[in-house]
Amino acid sequence: MSQETRKAAFDRRSFFKALGAGAAVAASPAVVTPAAAVDPGKEETKGRYRESDHVKNFYRVNRY
Repeated sequence: MSQETRKAAFDRRSFFKALGAGAAVAASPAVVTPAAAVDPGKEETKGRYRESDHVKNFYRVNRY
């Protein structure tokens, strides 16, 4: 096997193809589990919005 053949077998383009394929495999999760729905409860769903001075200033500046 000559030097040119060995160099052509693993050139820059092949390296980046292999790198991209490896990254795609590494990014995919090994085990996919379904997401569980959680009921937050009454305390967590209470409204936290308060129209304080800085909120009023934001509305005034942005003309809401």
